[in-house]
Amino acid sequence: MFGDLLRRLTAPAPEPLPDTDARLALTALLVRLAKADGTYSAEEIARIDRIVGVRYGLNPVDSAKLRADAETLEHQAPDTVRFTRAIKDAVPYEDREAVIETLWEVVLADGIRDNEEDALLRMVAPMLGVADQDSALARQRVEGRLS
Repeated sequence: MFGDLLRRLTAPAPEPLPDTDARLALTALLVRLAKADGTYSAEEIARIDRIVGVRYGLNPVDSAKLRADAETLEHQAPDTVRFTRAIKDAVPYEDREAVIETLWEVVLADGIRDNEEDALLRMVAPMLGVADQDSALARQRVEGRLS
């Protein structure tokens, strides 16, 4: 299962991903972002489960299963650039800002704006075609909801 997805992610000219693979790739990016600071906290795991549950209409068991599959994919996957490229190809432009907002939710889940997570998100946003200013506005919206 993961081998086929990884081959498609690393293809020179990847095709847009089917919905189930796009879900898995986005969730794996959330996991990678949560792990960027060397800590993968219970708060971050719970936030990822909640995000994918709401985003994809999943119950808690299916959300946890998707996250577990994404953890496996993230561990086996190539660099973040290829993940991001696959997501950019799979997600319509108008939805990418919501993806950035989702990524900020994970970064801020544990209440700490860690330098490593922040740096990874600053790298990912432009690769998704989202400007720094729009990413900053997405972060502010998330911070407003969390405060």
